[in-house]
Amino acid sequence: MKPLTRIFVFLLAATSIWSLLGEMYRLWPMRFFTLAVFLPACGALIALALYSRWRGDGRAGRIILIGAIAGFVAAVAYDIFRLPFVFSKSWGLAGLVPSLPLFKVFPQFGAMILGKADSNSLAVILVGWAYHFSNGITFGVMYAAMVNGQWRRRWSVAIVFAVGLELAMLFTPYPATFGIHVTETFVAVTLAAHLIFGVTMGRVCIGLEKGVAKC
Repeated sequence: MKPLTRIFVFLLAATSIWSLLGEMYRLWPMRFFTLAVFLPACGALIALALYSRWRGDGRAGRIILIGAIAGFVAAVAYDIFRLPFVFSKSWGLAGLVPSLPLFKVFPQFGAMILGKADSNSLAVILVGWAYHFSNGITFGVMYAAMVNGQWRRRWSVAIVFAVGLELAMLFTPYPATFGIHVTETFVAVTLAAHLIFGVTMGRVCIGLEKGVAKC
């Protein structure tokens, strides 16, 4: 992709996490930004990918698609790694794995997006999880824009990017906003989870390179 296109793609994808950052820093309500900016930005990314396929050489579309798929798969791997910590007590792992409420923020995401006080309704929970996975997908697209399809030579950038995101988030109002007690254990687990996210994202991009190129 050309430099301006890469910047455009990166900024469009970044609107997912900006929805939350703006809420935490009281710049805008998450509900407003998600509906007015993030969702149209998703539409623009899809339109750009389709335009690249139908009217261009298809490169931009392939890069966006690979990044999006890899980001989603990485988010799934990230959550699977965290499952033993979330269900430590119910799975009888309390003596081996510390219990951490790592999924408790997702319903709160949904409540902020839907503008509801109740974070226990099914709609709120589903929207919260959808937003969580949208972050994974858009982080993948952001990474794809950064490396511009150089998946093998620059795959380690995925690790630096993922771990950097977690470190940066710890210095935002994120923990205070969601009542998270930041302990050494919490930091170690979340950093390990983001390391897994980064490794998975980078390797999945490499694996998808040939298959998506044929599409």
